[in-house]
Amino acid sequence: MVAKQRMRIQNEKAGKNITLRGNVPKTSKAVEDKYPVGPWLLALFIFVVCGSAIFQIIQSIRMT
Repeated sequence: MVAKQRMRIQNEKAGKNITLRGNVPKTSKAVEDKYPVGPWLLALFIFVVCGSAIFQIIQSIRMT
């Protein structure tokens, strides 16, 4: 009974792909958006850029 139910579900999934005719996705799983840079590396980059800008502003204020 379980095998027939599983086969029916898989047939329904494959049946939806018949109408796509060549535009079938490689997987039926949802594709997540992946960023080329991790969140920690992005935070470090922002910290370094903003920190150096703040130090540059402080230094320019002291010089005048």
